[in-house]
Amino acid sequence: MWLLNFLPDAFLQFIINTVLVTGIVGTILFCFLLNRVLRLLPALSAYHRALQIGSVIVLLAGVYFKGGYSTEMLWREKVKEVEAKLAEAQAQSKEENIKIVERVVKKTEVIQRRGQDIIQYVDKEVTKYDNTCVIPKEFIKAHNDSATPIEIKK
Repeated sequence: MWLLNFLPDAFLQFIINTVLVTGIVGTILFCFLLNRVLRLLPALSAYHRALQIGSVIVLLAGVYFKGGYSTEMLWREKVKEVEAKLAEAQAQSKEENIKIVERVVKKTEVIQRRGQDIIQYVDKEVTKYDNTCVIPKEFIKAHNDSATPIEIKK
């Protein structure tokens, strides 16, 4: 069946419709209309039953191929729809990735800025109390503040 993918769809549809129409016409002719005429002709009467069976087989093959072709076309449409949704999702993903990267950069800048502020503050406090070697409450508070997480608003 995979070899049928190499044939153009219009050509394949033409072949399937031709087989189907041939089966319909053959079944109507040999099973209903020419039933008595073929029995009167001695040359064709021997092939009467074979022509009936052959026309029914061609009709069934045409119906089978038509159903298979219709199913294939439905699946191709579904694949196109899924590919379109996938392309849309990829575009949205790129936009969201840009937003996430911007938030990460902003968060990193805030953390670095806050870290620098705390380092400067601690350096000021350490130089004040460097001679006495007593750990003041302000220094402990500054140290604890440097370890607390911060909330960044979007």
